[in-house]
Order: sequence, then structure tokens, then C-alpha cells
Amino acid sequence: MIMSKEALIKSIREIADFPIPGILFYDVTTLFKDAERLQELSDTMYEMYKDKGITKVVGIESRGFIMGPILATRLNAGFVPIRKPGKLPAETIEESYDKEYGKDTVQIHKDAIDENDIILLHDDLLATGGTMEAACKLVKKLRPKKVYVNFIIELKELNGRSVFGNDVEVESVLSL
Repeated sequence: MIMSKEALIKSIREIADFPIPGILFYDVTTLFKDAERLQELSDTMYEMYKDKGITKVVGIESRGFIMGPILATRLNAGFVPIRKPGKLPAETIEESYDKEYGKDTVQIHKDAIDENDIILLHDDLLATGGTMEAACKLVKKLRPKKVYVNFIIELKELNGRSVFGNDVEVESVLSL
């Protein structure tokens, strides 16, 4: 099956003024509900990372929890959630950050990753990069061998990838 990026883009619903006025929200749930598009997305992301030696896919709450486990299964890797405070039951470490419309914190279990892991960090959207930058810092505290960063959508005009160092490979499936 040949992926049509145009078909994937057309499957994404745009919602103005969500979650606050002035923000254009890209709703990927419409992409996920279409079996053919979901399979295309899964196949595309698998092809991007199948030869990288990924041992764990780390998904960011909450939309990173959809493609993250799908991709982990395809890559024969484990899945690790990064969550908002108070959601993980065991000992955690955390990182706080500013985002476009407020401040937030993310946490990961302290024992989720080790120095032998090759990590694929996944989320649905790269805007200014604040959430993923914090997630990346969090993962790096656990000293994995390598970290890859992946998004379904990258909003190019916001230049979010500039927040990542040269030691992190950043890729997105779709650029808007």
C-alpha cells in the first residue's frame, strides 16, 4: 500500500479556538477512526524506525498513547507512558515546562528506561516543541543509548524542532 500524505492530511479535523481562543487544534482522532488511514500511518511509522534497534517506544499523554503502543508492538519493543503528575503509581522523575497556553509538568517511572535502551519518543503534534523538549530531557535523565523523536504532524512555521540538540533525530510523518 502506498501512503498518500494528502489523504492523511485530509483526514485530520481542524478546530479553531481550542483549547483556548487563537489556537488552531489539529484533531488526529479523525485520522485514527479510519481503519485504512490508521494502517497507513502505522506502516509509514514502522518503515521509518524498523532498522533503528528501538527497544522502547515512549508515548506522551494522551494522544501519544494511541500510535505509541501500536508502533511498539510492530517494532517488538516495550511501551512506556509519560504522564501528567499523579497518574503513575510507582516512583517517578519529572520535568516542568512552558507551553503555548500555560505551564505543565510531565513524569515517567524512574525504572522505565535504562542505559541499554534505544528510545523512540512519540507524540501526535510538534508545535513549539515545549512538551517534547521536556519529555526528551526527562528520558535523557535515565541515560538511554539513543533517543529518536517522532510526530505525526509538524507545524513547520513554528520551528519546534529547533529546541532539540543535534544528538536527537527528529522526524514527522506530515508537515503542515
